[in-house]
Amino acid sequence: MNRRFLLIGLASVLIILFGFFLTVVITNQHSEAVKEKARKAKIESIANLAKEARELQEKGSFLEAQSLYQSLINDYPNSTEASDWQRELEGLNIKLLFSPILTAKSELYEIKPGDTLVKIAKDYNTTTELIMRSNNLSEDKIFPRRKIKVWTAPFTLLADKSQNTLILKSGEEIIKTYIVSTGINNSTPSGNFKIVNKLTNPTWFKSGAVVAPNSPDNILGSRWLGFNLAGYGIHGTSSPQDLGKQVTEGCLRMSNADVEELFAIVPIGTEITIVD
Repeated sequence: MNRRFLLIGLASVLIILFGFFLTVVITNQHSEAVKEKARKAKIESIANLAKEARELQEKGSFLEAQSLYQSLINDYPNSTEASDWQRELEGLNIKLLFSPILTAKSELYEIKPGDTLVKIAKDYNTTTELIMRSNNLSEDKIFPRRKIKVWTAPFTLLADKSQNTLILKSGEEIIKTYIVSTGINNSTPSGNFKIVNKLTNPTWFKSGAVVAPNSPDNILGSRWLGFNLAGYGIHGTSSPQDLGKQVTEGCLRMSNADVEELFAIVPIGTEITIVD
């Protein structure tokens, strides 16, 4: 009799354990199904947001597209598409910078009698080129009472020698990331510097020779932005195939198109930090 009760008790325990195991399996399957459903919904939501951003961009709604790309980057930084969103965002940043569209870092300025573009640029710590390009001005002649867009926030530059990149920033916002070449054997100096002079089509004064601006041997390219460290600066290139490498004598080298863009944006006095 005792053995019978023992067998019955053991069977009951086994039934309870099996039921518990079955419940756990079903619960886990349900949980995984819920997770998979949530994952697919998240992917679909991301895809829809990215599609909306592209559509806004295509129809010229740059501010809305910019905001949406920034939200995607902030909310889904680990997405495989994050680098693509960043690239699209930076392209929009430059389009907005060079367009009459007002942003949070610009304002409308009413031209006063006696104003010149040079004076306005100096007052706002910007460049005449940026004012002209953002207002579709083909010449520097301006007239009183006209309202023009003026950028009001300072820019800074951050060069990373390990990545061969130069980042244009305004506050904490990344405006654009450029690919550059840096000094061979890490010869580009690290530290904090300022841009103290800017030259268009610079002559290259190298040891024992003077190389004219239009010469194919002039390694400085189409623009020069000199640092407050003699002999160092940012310049264009006659060898774009070497961008992204440590090949220069210490300067930061950019494509001519990129250095011309940067030249138009940053004024003398802009701070640049170079890190290892």
